[in-house]
Amino acid sequence: MSEQLSHLTGRGEVHMVEVGDRAITKREATARGSLLMSSSTLELVLNGETSKGDLMAVARVAAIQAAKRTAELIPLCHPLPLSGMDVTIEPDASLPGLTVQVSCRTTGQTGVEMEAMTAVSIGLVTLYDMLKSVEPGMTIQCIQLLHKDGGRHGSWSC
Repeated sequence: MSEQLSHLTGRGEVHMVEVGDRAITKREATARGSLLMSSSTLELVLNGETSKGDLMAVARVAAIQAAKRTAELIPLCHPLPLSGMDVTIEPDASLPGLTVQVSCRTTGQTGVEMEAMTAVSIGLVTLYDMLKSVEPGMTIQCIQLLHKDGGRHGSWSC
């Protein structure tokens, strides 16, 4: 696939892509990532024995805020009106750790992949921040786009 990078001009200069002529369509993107920790730290979380309150609620709010502010954080992203978002944080004893998954939706002229990935990233970093005093060696891993739908490229899943 030899598609030209859309954020570069013919002279190799960075620019914001023009999306004004694109069709307005429903768009959705889902991303996921994980925070790996020891089993004992995960048990503290599951038993509500951390000193900072409801970690999951704080991380969900942080993820929502991050998605809404993605265009302020990533220089070439268009500001998008999000029509909906789902944030789930699930414990996974097989990691052990927590998995954050975010689906973002909009009706517009460009996709919401970056909003979903930014939301996952900030949700995970927020969880890390709230647990770092217990286990500073936790690892954030595998932030990835799982699915996107809408726009000129249609559906894609990993």
